[in-house]
Amino acid sequence: MPRELEVRYGGWLDAGIREEYEHYADVCFGAFGDRVRLWTTFNEPNLLVKFQYMLGAYPPSRCSPPFGSCGSGDSRREPYAAAHNIIMSHAAAVRAYREKYQATQGGSVGIVAAMKWYEPLTNSTDDILAARRAQAFETDWFLEPIFLGDYPGAMREILGSDLPTFTAEEKALLLRYKADFIGLNHYTAIYARDCLRSPCNLGSYEGNAFVSATGERDDGVKIGGDTALAGFFDVPEAIELAIQYVNGRYKGTPVYITENGYSQWSDASREELIDDVRRKNYLQGYITYLSKAVRNGANVRGYFVWTLLDNFEWAFGYRLKYGLYHVDFDTQERTPRMSARWYQGFLTARTSQRDEAAQARRADS
Repeated sequence: MPRELEVRYGGWLDAGIREEYEHYADVCFGAFGDRVRLWTTFNEPNLLVKFQYMLGAYPPSRCSPPFGSCGSGDSRREPYAAAHNIIMSHAAAVRAYREKYQATQGGSVGIVAAMKWYEPLTNSTDDILAARRAQAFETDWFLEPIFLGDYPGAMREILGSDLPTFTAEEKALLLRYKADFIGLNHYTAIYARDCLRSPCNLGSYEGNAFVSATGERDDGVKIGGDTALAGFFDVPEAIELAIQYVNGRYKGTPVYITENGYSQWSDASREELIDDVRRKNYLQGYITYLSKAVRNGANVRGYFVWTLLDNFEWAFGYRLKYGLYHVDFDTQERTPRMSARWYQGFLTARTSQRDEAAQARRADS
């Protein structure tokens, strides 16, 4: 967010930011559209507004109790006001592309959402409903307005007047200029515990949905293997469930897995960092379940590993490693990890299989 727009509009909190974003998008389409075919308007806005305006962890660092004690902010209202303006900014950008550029450039415009998969902690009705509610507050918060024209009913029921209302004009814009595709940044699954009827700490990431998330059941059984990040677990079957959910809810919309990967801390031994068998197993597992979803008819157009190279990971800086290639940031030396060699072999084998199949079809004809 340019400082000038933060001062002028309070960032995403004022509707005036929408016109500024539409102009920005228009400049990008005009400058780069002869080379870019797939555009995403926003990356993980559902995660971003929570960290910016609910938990106060990222600039402009606004929040209020029970979510945090920032110098300013309103955690019960501002995340939803910011989200509302982002959603309408997205629609304005899609309109600009469709009306001015798509016919000549031939590209597509989508949006990327962060998506955990929520499993009920127990088989109780309360926890089953909590898992559904958590998903509504996580991914459907943005996707339902973009594709269906309004916020999820579960959000309206809990938030009431704190959740903005779309005007008739805004709804018409959303429904006329839907996204061409959905990008999902998917890493993990987690258990959801109901907090409507049970006492919980509501100052957490899922607290606005009256849900408490945990990776471990009361009997000590974890939902999956640990990764470096707390709350991120290796649950490969979750990617199939997430895709089925999105395909079923937003029928006919192509999906791209725009991020999926495994984290390590930089203070691990060099042997562990290079011979990253857990990352290799993680990717192999997730790709296996992704392939299963595709074989069963899922509309998935692409998959991207996060990430090619170790890089600067948000507030974690260089301490968190996701790369297929290890980077020594002192020397800039790049070393392929075991996962890179496995992934290269996987892609090469798949390409060979397609080539052989094509040759067989040509021989038959």
